[in-house]
Amino acid sequence: MTHTPGRRVRRLLGAVLVTALGIGFVVASPAPQAAVAATPTGFDPGLIISDSIFFDPTTMNASDIQVFLDQQGASCKPGSDGTPCLKDYRQDTTTRAATDRCPGGYAGATNENAASIVAKVARACGINPQVILVTLQKEQGLVRGSGTGLYANRYRSAMGYGCPDTSVCDSQYYGFFNQVYSAASQFRNYALNPTRYSHRVGVLNNVAYHPNAACGTAPVVIQSQATAGLYNYTPYQPNAAALAAGYGTGDSCSSYGNRNFWLYFTEWFGPTTQRSPIGALDAATGGPTTVTVSGWALDPDTTASVSVHVFVDGGWAGAANAANPRADVGAAYGKGDLHGYQITVPSPAGTHRVCATAVDATGGMNTDLGCRTATVVNKPPLGVMDSLSVNGSEVTMSGWAFDPDTTAPIGVHFYVDGGWAGAVDAAASRPDVGAVYRNGDNHGYSLTLTVAPGTHSVCAYGIDSSGGPNPAIACRTFTTATVVQKPPVGVIDAVTVNGSTATVSGWSFDPNTVAPIGVRVYLDGALAASGTANISRKDVAAAYGNGDLHGYNVAFAASQGAHRVCVRGLDSTTGAEQELDCRSFTGAAPAPVNAAPIGVVDAITVSGTTATVTGWAFDPDTTAPIGVHFYVDGGWAGATTADTSRPDVGAVYGKGDLHGYSAALSTTAGQHTLCAYGIDASGGPNPAFACRTFTVG
Repeated sequence: MTHTPGRRVRRLLGAVLVTALGIGFVVASPAPQAAVAATPTGFDPGLIISDSIFFDPTTMNASDIQVFLDQQGASCKPGSDGTPCLKDYRQDTTTRAATDRCPGGYAGATNENAASIVAKVARACGINPQVILVTLQKEQGLVRGSGTGLYANRYRSAMGYGCPDTSVCDSQYYGFFNQVYSAASQFRNYALNPTRYSHRVGVLNNVAYHPNAACGTAPVVIQSQATAGLYNYTPYQPNAAALAAGYGTGDSCSSYGNRNFWLYFTEWFGPTTQRSPIGALDAATGGPTTVTVSGWALDPDTTASVSVHVFVDGGWAGAANAANPRADVGAAYGKGDLHGYQITVPSPAGTHRVCATAVDATGGMNTDLGCRTATVVNKPPLGVMDSLSVNGSEVTMSGWAFDPDTTAPIGVHFYVDGGWAGAVDAAASRPDVGAVYRNGDNHGYSLTLTVAPGTHSVCAYGIDSSGGPNPAIACRTFTTATVVQKPPVGVIDAVTVNGSTATVSGWSFDPNTVAPIGVRVYLDGALAASGTANISRKDVAAAYGNGDLHGYNVAFAASQGAHRVCVRGLDSTTGAEQELDCRSFTGAAPAPVNAAPIGVVDAITVSGTTATVTGWAFDPDTTAPIGVHFYVDGGWAGATTADTSRPDVGAVYGKGDLHGYSAALSTTAGQHTLCAYGIDASGGPNPAFACRTFTVG
């Protein structure tokens, strides 16, 4: 009825009239349920079905197909010759090796039912089993066939494969399994070799209305390989009369195969060009300030992850891709595993209606995945103040606090007499709290505050980890005593001098605190330097019992001569200075000035290309010989040491005799300038003490 391998298809009207098919199983008028369920108003001759749907073998498994056949054939009765309904059909099948058309191959079996055959062929050849079911119906009416219309010949040519318009069906393709496998293989072959067939994607195809050439053609731009395959299998498009008739009869130029394919597919399985997403909202769980939704979603038209949008109480809350592993979804739908989602969105406390929507991957209709109720409960922090102790003006508060919504430490804020006093993290180990509340151990706190004398109230507030209310976990009353402020004490242990720098060292502390205090150094009555008495002094701690971090060591500039240095300690409460101790000392003489080397070039004699330079040089800061470096025309020429005897120089300068030099330098013909540099014995500047001009050649 449809396709003959190796020749162009010439015939398929698509079973409408008894006389048209010669098999007497379909009435001339449309089937009642079909007429109600689907009409061809949305039929597009250029896009009968999309590739993503046509070539999707995962839409139904054998069990799904059997349920579908049972439903569609619920009223089916076997034929008068005993031919079974499709839902009950069985046959032995043969093994088919894997090919490029059907790379999955086919494992034959004994007494297989029709559902299993359709499912296995779909998987083997990569064809949607729904396409096979629709083709079985539109070619031979087998899905809904019943009664006297059922006979063996309809199974023999079940898919219309190998049945040209101009002759009888080819017997080598007889048999239900053979028909299903061959037709599926051929559909795949169209896709593998698109240029070998008449109807092609993206080309303006003049598609006929009917085998009768007089009925004419109409141009169609085919938009999917699946549509091209349907036209290659059944090379006619419905005319206006066929479309207007629904499942019924048009006029003498009407053909119905591709129309009926579209009608049955749309009625049974939904749109042929755009499938909506599917999925589920498995759970919605409330946290302290959030709701977490989880589930899965996928678009049957792609294996890519789709976006899921979340709404709380009808308002937008957030979105994320359904890209988490869900092996169960992958196993069930064959679209890969990455279709799970878990999305956390903010939400206020209370009971809320939470809904999720899957977004179509190609801009089609989105799918509501369902709604759930979730309750958001933010539990307030808990805590106690175990102890409060007062020492003079200091009050120390200890206890524990935590937020039941987290195991992390929280902050504790303190207010004295209603005013801010301080804060601390409740992060100290409290195994006793962890054992009772099972929310971790690190929830202890301790804070010491300095408070004015008198009776006061202090309240501690636990800071909610989720930004909720911060309750007062404890309030206590206490009294601090009047504290007599004692001035800082201390001494100068030593004053040392090194050149122009003097260093004063000693110790100082404020009896009102164990903390280090600042010290200031005055030289001859003027402030010279400041420091902190925070160096460990165990001797001071042993003597005064006020901690050991009270030593100081402060450097300051001091000129030559007699000076008086005094050290003052800074009161920890008022910041006032308290003079501690004074010492007299003498500043060191200033360091001598580094004198630059001096010297002369007595003579330059030339012999060939050698210039011999003689003279003397010395550093006034030493009697030792120094080096002399030579540069000719600005470039390095050589070096020597001024260490030969020059009594005349010693007699004049009084720095010893060993300061003469003589150096032979290689040069070239022409006039040159030579400069001699004395090398400073103390690493200071190395001056050019003489420059002379000479000529070679």
